[in-house]
This record gives sequence, C-alpha cells and structure tokens, in this order.
Amino acid sequence: MDLTLSTCFVLVHDPDLALAFYRDGLGLELRNDVARGDFRWITVGAGSQPGVGIVLTNYLNGSPADNDTLEALIAKGALNGVHFQTGDLDGAFEKVRASGAEIVQEPTSQAWGTRDFAVRDPSGNLVRIDQRPTA
Repeated sequence: MDLTLSTCFVLVHDPDLALAFYRDGLGLELRNDVARGDFRWITVGAGSQPGVGIVLTNYLNGSPADNDTLEALIAKGALNGVHFQTGDLDGAFEKVRASGAEIVQEPTSQAWGTRDFAVRDPSGNLVRIDQRPTA
C-alpha cells in the first residue's frame, strides 16, 4: 500500500484567531474557507507542499457530552497540533515570537538529534517546529 498524507484536522475554538496564527504567524497559505452555520473549515498549507492541507475547524462531531469534553480539552491546551520542519529554525522562531504566540519552549537541542521549539496556537494546541540536524 502506498499512502501519502493529504489532510489533517486541528480543532480550534475561534477560526479567525486560528487563521491569523497559522497564516500570519507561521506563514502558511490560505487555501479554502468554508462556513456552514456556526462552523468553519479553513484549509491552510505550506507552499512547498501543495498536496498537504491542514483544516482548522470548530466543528466537533459527537454527542453533547463528547462536545463538552473536547471543548474542555481544547480550552486547557491538552491537544497536540502539528509538527513542522524548517531549514531556518532561529528565523522561524523569531517570526513566531513576533506574532505574539505563546512560547512553550525556546529553540533547544534535543537528545534525539534535532533542534526544535514549541508554541501554542490560540486554542492551546501544541505546535512544534524543528530543524533536521546537518550531517
């Protein structure tokens, strides 16, 4: 079986704040913005990966109790978001820091060989960005 990643979903509480973070703070491009009632599905992605999209959505599919639980987890920042790579970790960190994002971890060399940093998006989802080690 030959699989490639097409789309991943990130739950957010405020689609406008999420769009500002992912587009303006991280530099992703806006690809689609679909609204239906109170819900939105905003697709963003890296220009270098046109076949991979990240859908930012406030749609929670489940029972009322499931929705309450998920909303509480989002509010606590207990959900992981996405993990990106860059060729310029320090430049990416400065851009994200300048956007006002909540810094969880400044650029750090990790024991497993990479150097990375972590931030939270406006909904509390953890976003990590790393730079592969040079040979």
